[in-house]
Amino acid sequence: MILEVSQYLENYLWPHFDPAHASFEHVMSIILMVNEKFRENVAAWTCFHDRKDAFKGFLWRVLKLKEEERALNMAEKTNYLLFMINSFQSLEDELVRETILQLVSLKLWNTLSFGRLQMELCLNPELIKKWTKIKRREAKEAKKADQPIDPSEMLENKFLRNLIEEFLEILDSKVILSNQDAGEESVLNESLSGQIDDSCVLYCERFMEFLIDMLSQLPTRRFLRPLVADVAVVAKCHLSALYTHEKGRLFAQLVDLLQFYEGFEINDHSGTQLGDDDVLQAHYSRFQAFQLLAFKQVPKLRDFALSSIGSLHKRADLAKKLLVLSDVELQDLVCNKLKLISAKDPCSGRRDFLIEVLVAFFEKRQSQKDAVNALPLYPNEQIMWDESLVPSINYSGEGCLALPKLNLQFLTLHDYLLRNFNLFRLESTYEIREDIQEAVPHLHAYINNEGETAFRGWSRMAVPIKEFKITEVKQPNIGEVKPSAVTADVTFSISSYRHQIKSEWDALKEHDVLFLLSIRPSFEPLSPEEAAKSTVPERLGLQYVRGCEVIEIRDEEGTLMNDFTGRIKREEWKPPKGEIRTVRVALDTAQYHIDVTETAEKGAENVYGTFNILMRRKPKENNFKAILESIRDLMNETCVVPEWLHNIFLGYGNPSAAQWMNMPDLLEVIDFKDTFLDASHVQQSFPDYQVTFINSDGTENLHPSPPFKIRLSKKMRESSHALPGNVNSNLTVKSNNIADGEPQKEKLIVESYIPADPGPYPQDKPKQNSVRFTPTQIGAIISGIQPGLTMVVGPPGTGKTDTAVQILNVLYHNCPSQRTLIITHSNQALNDLFEKIMQRDVPARYLLRLGQGEQELATDLDFSRQGRVNAMLVRRLELLGEVSKLARSLRLPEDVGYTCETAAYFWLLHVYARWEQFLAACAQNQDKPSFVKDRFPFSEFFSDTPQPIFTGESFEMDMHAAKGCFKHLSIIFQELEECRAFELLKSTVERANYLMTKQAKIVAMTCTHAALKRRDFLQLGFKFDNLLMEESAQILEIETFIPMLLQRQEDGHARLKRCILIGDHHQLPPVVKNMAFQKYSHMDQSLFTRFVRLGVPYIELNAQGRARPSIAELYNWRYRELGDLPYVREQAIFHKANAGFSFEYQLVDVPDYKGKGESAPSPWFYQNEGEAEYIVSVYIYMRLIGYPATKISILTTYNGQKLLIRDVINKRCKPWNIEPPNKVTTVDKFQGQQNDFILLSLVRTRFVGHLRDVRRLIVAMSRARLGLYVFCRRSLFEQCYELQPTFQLLLQRPDKLALNLEECTPFTERPLEETGNIHYITGTEDIDHLVKFRLEHLRQMQYMQYYAPPANELPQAVPENIADAIPSENGNAGSALNDANEHMAVEENGGATDTVIDNRMEEDGVEAKDDMTQEGNKGEGSGEGHMATEDTQGEVQASTNDKMEDADATSTDKMEEANAMPTDKMEEANATSTDKTEEANATSTDKTEEANATLTDKMEEENSDLKDKMDEE
Repeated sequence: MILEVSQYLENYLWPHFDPAHASFEHVMSIILMVNEKFRENVAAWTCFHDRKDAFKGFLWRVLKLKEEERALNMAEKTNYLLFMINSFQSLEDELVRETILQLVSLKLWNTLSFGRLQMELCLNPELIKKWTKIKRREAKEAKKADQPIDPSEMLENKFLRNLIEEFLEILDSKVILSNQDAGEESVLNESLSGQIDDSCVLYCERFMEFLIDMLSQLPTRRFLRPLVADVAVVAKCHLSALYTHEKGRLFAQLVDLLQFYEGFEINDHSGTQLGDDDVLQAHYSRFQAFQLLAFKQVPKLRDFALSSIGSLHKRADLAKKLLVLSDVELQDLVCNKLKLISAKDPCSGRRDFLIEVLVAFFEKRQSQKDAVNALPLYPNEQIMWDESLVPSINYSGEGCLALPKLNLQFLTLHDYLLRNFNLFRLESTYEIREDIQEAVPHLHAYINNEGETAFRGWSRMAVPIKEFKITEVKQPNIGEVKPSAVTADVTFSISSYRHQIKSEWDALKEHDVLFLLSIRPSFEPLSPEEAAKSTVPERLGLQYVRGCEVIEIRDEEGTLMNDFTGRIKREEWKPPKGEIRTVRVALDTAQYHIDVTETAEKGAENVYGTFNILMRRKPKENNFKAILESIRDLMNETCVVPEWLHNIFLGYGNPSAAQWMNMPDLLEVIDFKDTFLDASHVQQSFPDYQVTFINSDGTENLHPSPPFKIRLSKKMRESSHALPGNVNSNLTVKSNNIADGEPQKEKLIVESYIPADPGPYPQDKPKQNSVRFTPTQIGAIISGIQPGLTMVVGPPGTGKTDTAVQILNVLYHNCPSQRTLIITHSNQALNDLFEKIMQRDVPARYLLRLGQGEQELATDLDFSRQGRVNAMLVRRLELLGEVSKLARSLRLPEDVGYTCETAAYFWLLHVYARWEQFLAACAQNQDKPSFVKDRFPFSEFFSDTPQPIFTGESFEMDMHAAKGCFKHLSIIFQELEECRAFELLKSTVERANYLMTKQAKIVAMTCTHAALKRRDFLQLGFKFDNLLMEESAQILEIETFIPMLLQRQEDGHARLKRCILIGDHHQLPPVVKNMAFQKYSHMDQSLFTRFVRLGVPYIELNAQGRARPSIAELYNWRYRELGDLPYVREQAIFHKANAGFSFEYQLVDVPDYKGKGESAPSPWFYQNEGEAEYIVSVYIYMRLIGYPATKISILTTYNGQKLLIRDVINKRCKPWNIEPPNKVTTVDKFQGQQNDFILLSLVRTRFVGHLRDVRRLIVAMSRARLGLYVFCRRSLFEQCYELQPTFQLLLQRPDKLALNLEECTPFTERPLEETGNIHYITGTEDIDHLVKFRLEHLRQMQYMQYYAPPANELPQAVPENIADAIPSENGNAGSALNDANEHMAVEENGGATDTVIDNRMEEDGVEAKDDMTQEGNKGEGSGEGHMATEDTQGEVQASTNDKMEDADATSTDKMEEANAMPTDKMEEANATSTDKTEEANATSTDKTEEANATLTDKMEEENSDLKDKMDEE
């Protein structure tokens, strides 16, 4: 790892590599470095692109290593194999792909046995012609060389077979050795009497991983699967000693996974998925052919040949029938007649092997669909603590796991869903396991005198069960064996809880998931030695874990609680009685069937009689079951992904096939509405075209004004702003826009039209866009409103949301009948998007926001389902009132406004009829200017308009206004027609469902809500045509896929017409809490990122409007050509310096503080006290200058440091009533947010850690608008290869914090380029002295104000906080800024000694460290670390049990369970601090402008004196 971080590969190994002369050690060293890069999850192939030819030579040298004289030891073989795994997982890299895919071409079949080759060619006749062509070419080459060539001996042909045979030899002879066979290379495990070679076991596990990877991708599977079957790898693994050995548990799981992929239900050559009927038919055909052959050629199997297939195709029955054959007959049948394996196979003489091969080939396999349906959705105790399935947080990437991987390609949609199902299930299992390990220790289980389990403690999330009984087991559905439903009643008491926790248990409702635990501790407590050796369940006394779902909850009197089905009316609701609660739960039927079968057949314990604990989880974290059900439902359906997206989704075909230029049914003419602000905006948006403006009648328009319609030209269809996702060159971008020479620009016809008058009232005027979109954003809008797949990469601050909103706006106006679904990852992003849509010309009645985050919308309107229904009903009454008013104006009875139906008749008979008569009369009197004004039939209705409607001077102008008035009327009646359904439907639920499925045109929700409610959407018949997904690079693959299928298919076709994905794959990926699922299985890969890796073209927005251009340079190198909007180059605020600082951004080198740098009180809980103290001092310095707290955010890369900084702020800012900053959080949590000033702590001093992930660096650097100050260890980060572009820029400036002490207000006229008089801060103590000096000065100013009031005022009482502050901070008065100003400080502040200060600082530091260590231990321990005495900590502990929700996106940071106590303390402190500040009206902050002015003047004088003295010194 140290070599890799030191750029050993980039700086030494690769530059000096010569394919012809490189030594074995040189090649092996490169292999090791590449493997380490993959383990660290950093780009591995980047440096090789400089010498492409040399890289091909390197790969061939790698292939030839096996043939060299020097034999590889087991560790080298394992690393060699790992390199091959990594190479085949990088097929998106053309450099790797060209060479590596030659190993799995059709030529590989040269190494098949003759019988297997004939079988494969017969099964795939389309390959015979290709095979013949290959043999002819080989014959021609042999003739040219004038010597025979054996194709099976060619390196690329025999490489994989040799690799497989080497593995089988190791598996057979080297894994398990007798004592006398132990070789020098074997690292024997002494605990197993020298029998197991761990290095060989690791090699075998890695080889299984290699074969699984190869068979799970179509390009590598096609021709390799017959070879795996020919050598009978799976059968030999099943019969190996390792398969049944206790050390071979992981190996056995991997073999089963390999067997699954070898028999996967797919046509290898066409790539089509085989249905259940296809698989069954193939099985019967194969078995009948076997019976026919047995009948003709094997007399002993005559009975077998005449039996029914149903009685034979089970494994046991088939093996029994084959017992009649002798060894020789069996070998002849398998090798010669059936040709399943070669007679030359070394195992062909083993009877058990021959039977295994035969049975495996002919047995009936369980269908994948049945296997998934038989799987319990809730995890049990066996899966939870299986390290090979659910690894601990400490997974380092060294070994392999029995987990599926998410990579570039998938075999079928079923394969895609199955892998995601398994990974999501195991990720949920990990989180549940952590919750159990946190809750159970607090219960303090013990065995009482009666020998039963009892509990001394209590837990917020777990309660002892008083009674558990199963109430109903329903008969299985037809064709199934498991019960259709199993329900049980669980009774428990909440009497021992305080009110808040009681209310949490009482809040349980239908569909909540609970867990039933069986705890049985050991009679005697485990000794430390026993505890160290025991498993977590043994330490906890945990026997069983079963999940269940709440059906209903009742109180002590049996009254139903929390019912949302309508059985209890609102007015009849009563608070729950008593403290006994009974929950009726639905158990997992699949798990119940497994448990009951075990009890009946094997005499196992009855699990359901042992439960004694009921555990709940936080509602936000407990939605896994609904999502798993949604995935399982999809696997049971015939999934129809839109045909235009299907191949790209699986990772095959032309990556640009779904681009709008390649789609049918394009919009020929686009009405851009308010997209363009003026005619010059159109010309700037299409720089490669000669823009010509015309009127609606085709004549040229010399003074065009928006809105505009544009007819797409041929050139526009042929090229777009999108580029292949795997291209990263600025040259390519330019080639799209600049042709050779300067050819004549193509004409672009733009029609300027006069929109219809919207109506005479102010509310009729449409809302207008004010954003001046860039040409790239216009390209994204054009692509988004056309059918097909649109991918938009939005770097930080480039207006992703504005672009998305405009796409929705233009789409609504161009396709008004279509419905659009908006999906985002977070509620915050969804609300931002929704609030901007409301500012566009889209009627509010067509907008709907689903999910829990709706109440956070910053709007007076309610956009939830219930809110929209109420709004429609209110609107109906308003409109009917307008109809009555219209009837009165026409001298008609007012009862026409009684219902929507009567209003509709009134429209047809009176309103529309009068309008038609009016139009007919106008057609004959166009020469009369005042005709419209005199004869308009609805003049009286419009008599209350703000301005007169008609002038009587121009027929055309008056007619235009008359049409606007009629449009106002027609909209009234159109809205009433839409309200009619709400009039007819009486129930609230029916009205809400109608609104969602019919009325709303734009429906918005989070991806989690979509997954949770999919069944409901299907049941209601929800339909949509377009899908827009914001933050799509932050959404898990499966959570992106589910929203595409929220509607039923129509006649086998998908209705989806457009899919618009907006995100940024250069920023952080989805959050996956378990490191193993992230590193090994790539579960954190989003669909957006995968499409980019596949080369799907995307549009990259290229102008940022967030940060100063100089700050943007820190991260814009990561993007193709990210520039700046004119706004950030022209606005004055971006040209002025930051007051008090010499530079707008700086890297500040933080040395060891009190002799140490980073620390880790518990694993992964990293802290750096020096950086925390430094950063808080700088924050206080900024606040004293006058920077608002809301404009400053403190970020860090680890949760441990975040909690430490919060604690330091609490201790140092609270005594002075200094408000805490806007946010103190992690970089990961702050993604998608921004602030003017960012103080960033990078924490680490020994290893770079997870900041090596460039995506995290990009997020960290792009959060600041005006000022960014990075606190870190320079010597560590400047050496990191991946971070070089950013840190080279940072290090062009001094690494000591440069302050301008002359500026004492937040406003300065100093230009950005000028640094002013620089004062360098030498370290943490230096900035601390400066801040304390200024705080003491501030205290004296406050003291003087309160004790020396103006002559006309009475003296005021000293506020409590100031009085408290005098003695506590008085000792700090003698602190000197540095040696130069010591005398001045003594004169002003009374000469207190530095000893007092040092003692105080030490105490503060120790307290902070001790507190944070305790917090870390409470929040981080894996099991025993949670043994906090919950029963003695009362309310405080109840709050600390909640896991931190600030999830660090990389799972290296284990602090998901960090306690929230510091946060609570901060909130209390903030509240107190704010109250006291308001009461005291203190001038220490910028609350009072007058006080600030006084303070500023005096501080400027003091600082001037201070500066003079420093200069003199």
